[in-house]
Amino acid sequence: MTTTPTGVREGAGARAEHQDTAPAMTHRQIMEALSGLMLGMFVAILSSTIVTNALPEIIGDLGGGQSAYTWVVTAALLAMTASTPLWGKLADLFSKKLLIQISLVIYTAGSIVAGLAQNTGTLIACRVVQGIGVGGLSALAQIVIAAMISPRERGRYSGYLGANFAVATVGGPLLGGVITDTEWLGWRWCFYVGVPFAVLAMVLLQKTLRLPVVRKRNVRIDWTGASLVTAAVCLLLVWVTFAGDAFPWSSWQTALMVGGALLLATAFVLVERRAADPVIPLRLFRNRTITLASLASLFIGVAMFTGSVFFSQYFQLARGQSPTASGLLTIPLIAGLFVSSTASGLIITRTGKWKAWLLAGGVLLTAGLGLLGGLRQDTPYAYIALSMALTGLGIGMMMQNLVLCTQNQVGPEDLGAASSVVTFFRSLGGAVGVSALGALLSLRVDHHVREGFAALGTAPAPGAGDGALPDLDALSAPVRTVLEGAYGHGIGDVFLASAPLAAAALLLALFIREVPLRGRRG
Repeated sequence: MTTTPTGVREGAGARAEHQDTAPAMTHRQIMEALSGLMLGMFVAILSSTIVTNALPEIIGDLGGGQSAYTWVVTAALLAMTASTPLWGKLADLFSKKLLIQISLVIYTAGSIVAGLAQNTGTLIACRVVQGIGVGGLSALAQIVIAAMISPRERGRYSGYLGANFAVATVGGPLLGGVITDTEWLGWRWCFYVGVPFAVLAMVLLQKTLRLPVVRKRNVRIDWTGASLVTAAVCLLLVWVTFAGDAFPWSSWQTALMVGGALLLATAFVLVERRAADPVIPLRLFRNRTITLASLASLFIGVAMFTGSVFFSQYFQLARGQSPTASGLLTIPLIAGLFVSSTASGLIITRTGKWKAWLLAGGVLLTAGLGLLGGLRQDTPYAYIALSMALTGLGIGMMMQNLVLCTQNQVGPEDLGAASSVVTFFRSLGGAVGVSALGALLSLRVDHHVREGFAALGTAPAPGAGDGALPDLDALSAPVRTVLEGAYGHGIGDVFLASAPLAAAALLLALFIREVPLRGRRG
């Protein structure tokens, strides 16, 4: 066995060890083994997307504003982000099947209580519980595939995961919209509907997924490291959410929160350097591919969650569409993601080449977000559909392949940690991005509302632009027109701010060295 200068094991020995860990299986055997896992992933994604088109009504019903709207999404992303490395470490030590089942139980418990919530605080707390469960499912899905399938064949099955992601993503908003628009159901069923899927996934996992359990002695879970990284991310998100609203960007509160987050991050690095079993092994970042893929995933996370969160607000608050119609109107985004993730996975399996897909995805994603930066209340739908399709194509090409190129760099003993590192940074980008862009949206909507009323020659209507989500049907025609225009322009500003981040991901992908995928089984 050889050891690279990066400290990550590679070479024939690692490949041989991988072959032992993942015995050859037929395509049918693999698909049977993955059936419960893919259903579990479907549930995880559904929980994130099913509320997007229902959120305006949920927040209005519970008496929240734009901040609560953002935090219902961010809380789940934050919990998913913070728990992902821990799930990855646990997967290196204990039964992966048992861990997936535990994460499904956690998700189910959070979903049931979320459906009973009577205020936004309770709902946000339940979303944290859901996020912990989803973090386990997201991290463990990639880890299980890596444990069963060689890197060369893995592109094909990663493509299937991407397709599963696309179906759940398009099905979630549509299902959430229909449930919300159905009088005898209501938005609370957006949380209940995933429960039977989770139970079925647990049954399928028990019957179909068989993996060797690797047990290590004298293992200590790095709870200190996990706590420090969680605290650092939480403090950063609180600052991004409230800066510019509750206090100025340049203020003592900003200095305290940003300084505190930096201190916590520094303490995390120091703890990880000394930990016997670190939650995020810092030695992995000596490998250039892992470092670049992690940073690129950070920016991809922003793009992924920006679309799912803010399109529902655009179609409902800028164009007056129903939740169901909002889901239907976002189909071009999901169609692009479905096509690109499936096609790229199949072609990568045949060729063993993946970098061209990363670069093409970065170009398409940057172009799509740039075009979406021109959104206004009256933008023709054909323009929006094209922009969404380009964005979806770009996300599909980059999302799974950043994980794939990372897994190709490590031996089987680091598969869990390496996979969870990339997923961690993608979730972190989503959490910070949604929080920051939600704060930006509040500022831009307020600005455009004032501009709109100034153009009418009147003062802003009471409550307009104060951060509360408006009930458009209760407004007079002139006020409604101003608010719809403000949300249309403000959400365009949000997408425009996201485009440079996609360009940064493209730039990082340029410097990732392509290593052909290992070990094709025939």
